[in-house]
Amino acid sequence: MTSVSSPAPAAAPPPLPPWAPEWAHRLTTTARAGTTAVFVVHGNTHDLMPLAEGADAAYGQLATFLAEQVFGRYDLVLHYDLSRGLRAFGGRSVKRLQDMVTLAADHGLLLDGLKNDPALILQVLDGLIQKIVLTANNRLKLAVLIDHASFLFPSGEPGRMSVAGSSMLVTVLNWAASPHLKALDIAVLLIDERKSDLSERMVGNPHVAAQEIPLPDQAERQRFLSGLSSAAALGEVSDFAGPELAKLTAGLSLTNLRSLVLPALKGGSRLDRAMFRAMKKRLLEQQAQGLLEFIEPKWTLDTVVGLVAAKRRLREDAALLAKGHLDAMPMGYLICGPVGTGKSFLVQCAAGEIGIPCVMLKNFRSKYVGETEGNLERVLAVLRAMGPIMVVVDEADAALGDRDQEGDAGTGSRVFAMISNQMGDTRYRGQILWMLLTARPDLLPIDIKRQGRAEVHIPLFYPTEEKELREMFVALARKNGTSVEPEDIPKLPTGGNLSGSDIEGMVTRAWRASLIQGAAKITREALHNVVEQFMPSSQGLERELQELAALLECTDRDFLTPAAAKKLDANGGRSAIQQRLAEVRRLIEFD
Repeated sequence: MTSVSSPAPAAAPPPLPPWAPEWAHRLTTTARAGTTAVFVVHGNTHDLMPLAEGADAAYGQLATFLAEQVFGRYDLVLHYDLSRGLRAFGGRSVKRLQDMVTLAADHGLLLDGLKNDPALILQVLDGLIQKIVLTANNRLKLAVLIDHASFLFPSGEPGRMSVAGSSMLVTVLNWAASPHLKALDIAVLLIDERKSDLSERMVGNPHVAAQEIPLPDQAERQRFLSGLSSAAALGEVSDFAGPELAKLTAGLSLTNLRSLVLPALKGGSRLDRAMFRAMKKRLLEQQAQGLLEFIEPKWTLDTVVGLVAAKRRLREDAALLAKGHLDAMPMGYLICGPVGTGKSFLVQCAAGEIGIPCVMLKNFRSKYVGETEGNLERVLAVLRAMGPIMVVVDEADAALGDRDQEGDAGTGSRVFAMISNQMGDTRYRGQILWMLLTARPDLLPIDIKRQGRAEVHIPLFYPTEEKELREMFVALARKNGTSVEPEDIPKLPTGGNLSGSDIEGMVTRAWRASLIQGAAKITREALHNVVEQFMPSSQGLERELQELAALLECTDRDFLTPAAAKKLDANGGRSAIQQRLAEVRRLIEFD
């Protein structure tokens, strides 16, 4: 660009109305500060946005909100996407649109008939911006909104981009770095739902500011519901009053909230609690693109046999959460132990005890470049909006990746950084409760296991006492919808060779045999036959490795079973256990 002396900053435009979303106030403040002229706007970009104040306020698209509110005092607002080309955009005002078209023509920008070629459009805009910079007085206040920006500036290696694509990227980066644009009322907004889909050169540039649009908070949802219907009308078709519904719909976009409520308001089925749960689950899973699975707990910690100290800790945390003492809550838990020890079952029971929504993080990885990070970006945005919520990550050692992971173009390390940063963000203490499950905690990076992330480490082991084994038979029979009399349980081996999964397997087989015989519950004969015939799988060194790793991870000695504590003391403490763990690892690798 032509070098000229930096002009004095223009007078600040009037502030946004107080009802505008918080993110819009931050965006406006940053734009006025003169630190940058180029913004990446990402997140909840496809949602409805407020366009006016009041219970009957209108809602519209993001571009309309930006044109009318954030840049409502600008002389010229231009909107561009690959479908509609470059156009003046005045929001809902026809008069303002006409004035903008005339103003653009006065500055040499003839929008009618302009070829919809991205490289050409960027050249035209660059020429217009240069004219504004070189103008001495009455400089044009200009905002450029580029929608679906990742189609113009996609993620990927710069060396693999076409010359035209590289030129477009460099043009925008030059705008971002220009001190002249920063001093003027010029703003370029690159709008896309997922920041990770945009070029790393763009989002990582220090002259480019990123602004996330979060999912609406409770106040925004309440305001939206008030605009949809009066409280009386909503009460007639719903089991919920407006404030309660606004609270219960945490994590939903306004678009999905509209889909939830409108069918009932338009004469459909009443929005009762059963329908609400089903529709909210479907809408949230759809919003997270199927990457979260909602778990509806059927049990509480009363169903869990043993683990007295662990259950006490989880119940105490549940009470703190219920009283709102979020600052005393852990950021997360690490539940570890050999396969079959009931890690998933314990977490489901804990979710039922704590009484907050519980989701399972599903496989968010993709073979396409940038898709994995984009998936995780969307999931984390939903989780931040839903709190308080429990997030279960099964097989965490495989799911979370590693800072030093190689062979995937850096995807693993970026995923690890995104998750570890979220887990360590203390603003969400008590809001997002992480539950990491793994049989190999030794494979989890220390960054994830440290205090301030997965803080409480609870180890699980195979039962060794006959009393505990018998209690597990009774509890697991009840879990599977049947029952067994304690006196019908035969003598059981107490050497620690039966896992919780083994016991559940025996209960299921005995229940099957009893049903075939026409019994209404597990019979003594069926159970004796199953126990006599059952052969637990031989796990050898793998099981020992998992037990040693769980023993070493324990953060509170009270969590150890008497047998585990005895093993720790008898073998010379943690240092000796660590040495044995290294030996077993070598033996397994050698095999």
